[in-house]
Order: sequence, then structure tokens, then C-alpha cells
Amino acid sequence: MAAQKPSIPKGTRDFSPIEMSRRNYIFSTIREVFRKYGFQQIETPAMENLSTLLGKYGEEGDKLLFRILNSGDFLSGVDSGEFSDPDHAALAGKISKRGLRYDLTVPFARFVVQHRNEITFPFKRYQVQPVWRADNPQKGRYREFYQCDADMIGSDSLINEYELIKLIDEVFNRLKLKVTVKLNNRKILAGISEVIGESSRIVDITVAIDKLEKIGRDNVRNELLGKGMDKARLDLLDPVFDMKGNNEEKLSFLKNYLRDSETGLKGIAELETVMGYLSLDPPLGTTIELDITLARGLNYYTGAIIEVKSDEVNIGSICGGGRYDDLTGIFGMPDVSGVGISFGADRIYDVLMQLDRFPASAEEHTQVMFVNFGEKEIQYILPILGILRSKGIIAEIYPDGAKLKKQFSYADNSFIPFVAIAGDQEIAEKKVTLKDMKSGEQNLVTVEELINMLKA
Repeated sequence: MAAQKPSIPKGTRDFSPIEMSRRNYIFSTIREVFRKYGFQQIETPAMENLSTLLGKYGEEGDKLLFRILNSGDFLSGVDSGEFSDPDHAALAGKISKRGLRYDLTVPFARFVVQHRNEITFPFKRYQVQPVWRADNPQKGRYREFYQCDADMIGSDSLINEYELIKLIDEVFNRLKLKVTVKLNNRKILAGISEVIGESSRIVDITVAIDKLEKIGRDNVRNELLGKGMDKARLDLLDPVFDMKGNNEEKLSFLKNYLRDSETGLKGIAELETVMGYLSLDPPLGTTIELDITLARGLNYYTGAIIEVKSDEVNIGSICGGGRYDDLTGIFGMPDVSGVGISFGADRIYDVLMQLDRFPASAEEHTQVMFVNFGEKEIQYILPILGILRSKGIIAEIYPDGAKLKKQFSYADNSFIPFVAIAGDQEIAEKKVTLKDMKSGEQNLVTVEELINMLKA
């Protein structure tokens, strides 16, 4: 019987060397900017106690947690009758005490509470690590993927929102991507609900407004009417639906519309403060846009809401975040405010691929390969190889004394641009012949000339 072809779990991926080079280009760019803005790196375990994870993502989120069976005989202590119980919660709790992390935010909250006596507040942390969700895999949605998070916790200052927007701007400027940062504030959304007398329907209202561009005003109205909203109150939303203009004009309209809502006016004031900071130190090219349809993480965020969209590729959000006032309260440390963002590395990768924006430097290929003619040539090449590597040049020697055609074929297939040849003549003159694999041009050069040519 033929051996079964190996495979990987659905919703996971292998990455080739060139894909890893490109992914590392994204990760290293984001990390460099995180560090430049004073964020410190932490890591948390791939697995957490289920007591840490359960109940933090809602009922649907709990279903998407990957649970890990207890070590050894995980069925010990389980009553046989529990297998026939239609409610498997009790059984699951006995055979599994740990699970793979669902995101980086809840583990971060646990980290802060657990290490509160070792942390200096305000605490600025970043993490670039994989997370796992037992979701239905589809295009752009995986069961294992990376998150790149940065958070400031322990400070109410709106300087932090400004810092994160500047950080976003610098990351995408370095990646040479044109983006728009969309801003909103949870307090503005709450104020709109107050003004029309529907404070209890803030979720329904904002979810519907969020669909305005996709399904149109009539369908939004029908959706809200179908949920029992009074038509006269719904009519009060028409001016919001009609709002147009630049950021200043939108803020001016909202100040008048929300004049009787203390909460709404506070949200406007917060946005004006952040935009005022940005006017003192303008972004490098990123568009900043007030968008009151933005309602991501509505039950989670308490102030600013941030979302980043590509101006060049229609792909959805490629970065997002916002202000939260009680992240650590779930672990018994209440009233610690924070603000954070998360970059979608996989979507950023897709945008860079579609636009062909990965620089050649992102592909970490060997720069030069030395041909292997045999033991005598190896004795001559190895010291040169060491010198090149000490100068930061990526160099290798073909390991076997194979035919020249095979060695050249390896260099071509590995995208190695130059091959160095050292035979009797080269050794006698203490030089090497450098062959350009693309043009076929060959030059007899000294080691010093070789270094200069490869660095150029």
C-alpha cells in the first residue's frame, strides 16, 4: 500500500523561504516602529488556563477556543454517565484545563494583573505572536494566524491616541502603502442614541449605521424598523445619514446635533484634541478621516475607535484598535484605562503582493555561491567565505563536488545572483572569477573587489 501523502490541518499554512522573507519584512518593519515609539516587547505562552480564556469572548468566542486535553489519562475521574449527558460542559471541564490563546489582548490583561508589582505604569507593550481560532477556514480567514499588537495601559491621556496614529502612519509609510485612518468615538455613538431617545438600542443603531455604505439607507431603516424602533425616532437619524464634508465640517455638524448630550460632546472634544495634536505633527501622507459609521468592538471600546483601510486595494481593515477603560477588570484589577492597536499582517501581505510592493531587499537570498571543484579549492575558498560573512554578505559554498551544470542550476533555482569560481588560475593569482547569473558577465577580481561589488 502506498504511503499516504502528508498534509497539514485545514486553516493552517506552510510558508516557503521567499514567503518567510516577505513576512519577516513586514514583522521587522512593525517591530522597528514599535520600538522607536517606546514600546517594550513581551511574549505570553501559546496556551493559557481555560479559566483565563473562557467568558472573555462571548458565547460564540468560547466555542472557537482550541482546547488541549489533559496530559496522561485524561479520562480518569470521568463518570461513564457523563458521556451520554447532552450538555458536555462538565465533561469538557474535566478532560481539558488549558487552551490555545484566541487573541493577544486577554493574555496581555492577565500578564498585567499577574505582574502588576513588576510593571512600571503607564506600561507600553507590544507582541507579535500567533493565535488560534477553531473557525471555519475560508479565503483570508485562518485557524492559525499572527497578530501584531501595541498597547499603552495605565494612562487616560489622549496623547496615547495621537502616538498610535503616528505609529500607524510611520509603519505604512515605510511599507510604501497609501492608507486612510478612520476615527470615531464610542461616546459620539452613545450621544446619537441619546439624542433620538434610543439609548438602550445603541448596539442595534450603530450596527445598522455601519452597514450604510454596503446596503443603503432604505435597507438600514427597514432593519431598524424590523427590530421595533419607532419611525419618528428613526427619522431623527436622517441628518446623521446625510452628514458630509471634511473633518471640521462633520465635527461642527455633530456639535450642533449632539448639543443636548453631555456624553456625545465629550466624545467630540476627545476627537478634537487628538486631531489638534496631529495638526502640530502632521502624518507623513496618511489620510485621517472622521467616520461615525465606524463601530468596531462596540461593547469593548469606551472612547476612540480606530480602523485603517488601504486606499489602493479593497480588502477590509488592515489595522484597528481603540480605547478601553477596564481591560484588567476581568481579572480583579478594575479601572485601568488603556488604548491599543493591532496590525493585520496577513492582509498587509496580501496588499503588498497585489501591488507588487515588496522590495528586492525583502527577499533574503544568498548573494554569492562559491563553486566547489574539490578539496584543494575548498582550502582556498573557506577563508574567503569567512571574510565575506564577517562583512555581512550572505554567502555559501556548494557542499558537494558536483558537475558545474548542476551547481549553476542550484544557484539559478535558489535565485542566487552571483557565482564565484576559484580554479587553478584564480588560486595562483589570489583572485576569484565572479559570474553574474543574469547577464552571464564574468570578472576576475580580488577579494576586496569582490566585497565592494557585492555590497554595491
